[in-house]
Amino acid sequence: MYAFFKTLHILGLVLMLGNVTVTALWKVFADRSCKTQIMSFSQWLVTVTDFSFTLPGGFLMVIGGLGAAYFGGWSLTTPWLLVGQIMMGIAGGVWLGILVPIQIKQAAWARDFAITGEVPAAYRKASATWLVWGLLSTVPLGIGMWVMVAKPQLW
Repeated sequence: MYAFFKTLHILGLVLMLGNVTVTALWKVFADRSCKTQIMSFSQWLVTVTDFSFTLPGGFLMVIGGLGAAYFGGWSLTTPWLLVGQIMMGIAGGVWLGILVPIQIKQAAWARDFAITGEVPAAYRKASATWLVWGLLSTVPLGIGMWVMVAKPQLW
């Protein structure tokens, strides 16, 4: 059972971390194209991929991690597990508290400018904010990944 849950945990990480990094890349290129149809489609895909990969990936990471900890005989207060959980919480908090609200606003703007052909300055400003916070949210995911692999003696 340990191997099963660890596999779910790793699959969740691959889905989540893979999606957040690739999404940022193609969204930046779509926005830089200045082609409203491409930008609008890209913004729609941000939502689709978040619900198809990021959200299920996070779910698998949590369920897999809890199951692996249980069947591996580790307490959730083991330092490296605790740090991993905190890092996941930080990344999830940024995603839910900052990135998703920006994406909702951008999706509305994108629907409009796909028709009008005029991208509002607020969309571009929100894109820059989304990119910065999105990149910052990958840092705790990377730290969490490292502590899960290295299992360092932290205290």
